[in-house]
Amino acid sequence: MAITDWPEFERPREKLLQKGAASLSDAELLAIFLRTGVTGQSAVDLARGLLTRFGNLTKLFSASEKDFCGMHGMGQAKFVQLQAVLEMSQRALKEEMQRGDALNSPGAVRDYLQLLLGGRQQEVFLVLFLDTQHRVIASEELFHGTLGQTSVYPREVVKRALAHNAAAVILAHNHPSGVAEPSQSDQHLTAALKQALGLVDVRVLDHFVVAAGQVLSFAEKGLI
Repeated sequence: MAITDWPEFERPREKLLQKGAASLSDAELLAIFLRTGVTGQSAVDLARGLLTRFGNLTKLFSASEKDFCGMHGMGQAKFVQLQAVLEMSQRALKEEMQRGDALNSPGAVRDYLQLLLGGRQQEVFLVLFLDTQHRVIASEELFHGTLGQTSVYPREVVKRALAHNAAAVILAHNHPSGVAEPSQSDQHLTAALKQALGLVDVRVLDHFVVAAGQVLSFAEKGLI
């Protein structure tokens, strides 16, 4: 059945206008983005199929062009539109962090990191460089691959902090395994970076571990 044949109060667009975007399920929001279905499948059916295939919105956002376009009813135009939506969301959250104290906008920081790192299939180490008022100066992905003290070089992080004239940093990396709990190696790495950055008067305010649907804060856990 086409969405236009549904009762009006069940249609995603009408529901959004009446109750707000937060009232919609992931599939309903995605259906509005897709706009139309294909023969035998409504936009909501297609959206549910995408979520079943990729697992959740975070992993869908991180899907490769090949994997996304391999789904029935999808194509390069939809892939491009999805990437544009993702980039706009990341920029909006980054602007929010740049306007004020990042520590007073924990939701924006978490949402930004979740969007950026949550669905990655390889480990990524990212640093947010902050000024004296804890506003974000820059966000940089510095290392990729299997992370640890042997592959994340403190001197490189220090070099970038000095290049940005940063007063503080927020560290972040992802766990593609889906478990956000920090490992012993993560804790040793954090201590090494805190010591190295402290030598040039740059504070480490937090270290976030990102997994699908989870963002864990070292500061909240008392590990910083």
